[in-house]
Amino acid sequence: MDDLEIWKYPIGRFTAPAALDPETRRACIDALERLPATMRSLAGSLSDSQLDRPYRAGGWTIRQVVHHVPESHMNMYIRMRLALTEDVPTIKPYDENRWAELPDSRSAPVSLSLDLLEALHRRWVVFLRMLSGHDFQRSFRHPDSGIITIDQGIAAYDWHGRHHAAHIERALTVEPGS
Repeated sequence: MDDLEIWKYPIGRFTAPAALDPETRRACIDALERLPATMRSLAGSLSDSQLDRPYRAGGWTIRQVVHHVPESHMNMYIRMRLALTEDVPTIKPYDENRWAELPDSRSAPVSLSLDLLEALHRRWVVFLRMLSGHDFQRSFRHPDSGIITIDQGIAAYDWHGRHHAAHIERALTVEPGS
């Protein structure tokens, strides 16, 4: 992995599983439950200058990452609910880079998004733990990525949370480009 790859994907790239066994699914859901506390411990007490530091050269600031995580996770939570209530719905993607450039993403207090992430994940985890075994194979269609099952979404968002937590950790401990 080259230097840019390490900064972009500090825990490696995501590979979607076909399905999750119950133990792996439970571990992913448990990780989703812990993510808000992890994000709060990483970013909740940072100064504005630390929050406005990019995690890599040309990358988002820590503040933008903190705001991005609940935005992205909210989209996946809604997509999973659509998958459960509709027959393979086609979802609408969003341009996360343009969202990250909106004024609130660049300057709002991170406490807003940390609170949102906490509430969202409490609700999402309750939802996921109430699903039956076959529900995890329900799916939605992403216009660019194709068919995605709830199981694949759980695995992707376990990875997504750890991926962005690693961005913040690296930004706080290593100079970009090191």
